[in-house]
Amino acid sequence: MLSRFRFDRDRRATHTPRSSTLWILTVLALPMLALNPAAFAAASATRATEFKLANGMQVVVIPDARAPVITHMVWYRVGAADEQRGTSGIAHFLEHLMFKSTEKIAVGEFSKIVSRLGGQDNAFTGHDATAYFQRVSKDRLPRMMEMEADRMVNLRLDEKEVLTERDVILEERRSRVENNPSSLLSEQMDAALYLNHPYGVPVIGWYHEMQKLSRQDALTFYKRYYAPNNAILVVSGDVTGDEVKALAEATYGKIPSNPDVVTERHRPQDPPPLVPRRIELKDARAGNFSFHRDYLVPSYQTAKPGEAEALDLMMKIAGSGSTSRLYKKVVVEQKLASTVGGDYSGSGLDSGTLSLYAVAADGVALEKVEAAVDAVLADVAKSGVTQAELDRAKSGYLADYIYESDNQATLARRYGWNLAVGRTVADVENWPAAISKVTLDDIKAVAAQYIDLKRSVTGYLKPDTRGVAERTTPDATPAAANSVVR
Repeated sequence: MLSRFRFDRDRRATHTPRSSTLWILTVLALPMLALNPAAFAAASATRATEFKLANGMQVVVIPDARAPVITHMVWYRVGAADEQRGTSGIAHFLEHLMFKSTEKIAVGEFSKIVSRLGGQDNAFTGHDATAYFQRVSKDRLPRMMEMEADRMVNLRLDEKEVLTERDVILEERRSRVENNPSSLLSEQMDAALYLNHPYGVPVIGWYHEMQKLSRQDALTFYKRYYAPNNAILVVSGDVTGDEVKALAEATYGKIPSNPDVVTERHRPQDPPPLVPRRIELKDARAGNFSFHRDYLVPSYQTAKPGEAEALDLMMKIAGSGSTSRLYKKVVVEQKLASTVGGDYSGSGLDSGTLSLYAVAADGVALEKVEAAVDAVLADVAKSGVTQAELDRAKSGYLADYIYESDNQATLARRYGWNLAVGRTVADVENWPAAISKVTLDDIKAVAAQYIDLKRSVTGYLKPDTRGVAERTTPDATPAAANSVVR
């Protein structure tokens, strides 16, 4: 996140308690932050250095000398929303295939080499970016750069290996999506929310299109988007900018810029929303009756100055945790739901969402839960929030920002994702100041403008009392995963 700036677009909210240690530290920090606005100045100060290689590769270095460990990440400015229609899932499929072979590395050896060197590696694909990363000791950094630079341009794809990996991603979809009613509802809601924009297509892909993905599809996508002039290198940990620059020039710098790589993103945009949309899914595997709502709103990249921060704070006040307005009203006071919440996902290149969910209490109709949730949101839009609520939300986010800054992997992701969607190092480091400037009027204004049912899709998930799910074929439904981790 850019603090609360999402790394991915997996927007179906879940209720996950924080660790008790972090909770205690945050509670202790809130009074200090509230009384002393300068308390977060160190966390928001400039700490990253950035430069470009001659071939156009952008490089960001975040020094942290507390341990001789580094996180090395390569981000490509391409994701599932950049796929050609008819080849959904190719961005994620290629991410898997990047772990196959090059002329220097045998099939399946990439991760084994990292492991033998005492490190860890993985990758993930979102709608707007694809990233590959390793966490290793400092002395292994040159080797990581050599290996990552190698597969940037020298990937080899054997037909048999491609077909085998295609079976892997099809099984991944079956296990993560087809067997999960909440994921099925999520994908249907996305498809309904985005009338024309590719955010309505799941990252993992539609099953029937995934079945047809070929070696040539993967190579075409690879050659179109994978090159240093469409990539960002982020290194955090026990290094300096000068050290990284020398290593990057000796590895990535040897790769020529590819003038044919597509670096400009021109995506179909949605028309203005005119009507609310509703989805109902009945599935025998659904354990509870649940309500879901998504609103289409601006992202940090597309919002007017201050809007995204106001949306973020509004949703923290309205829907984050057991002290939120929604929880206190719908769960504690009215006892209509066993849990309820919501958040703002503002990481998208082209748009963001407000997401809400509630699990109905036994015997309570979803219509009654929905009405109660709407009443809370309507009150925020009409009357705004209190200064005490706003101060508490700001303090909570700023505390989170400070503690998240203590993790070099989180830092690497924070900078990498922002740059991948067109934001800047300054945007990342100025986020605490921007959050601090949000006023009561700002919260009320975004609530009044964006809590509008015409901008929404509402989903009901119901256990199928007949014992037979309405959905019968895997090919008939799209995939739910909005960000897929290998």
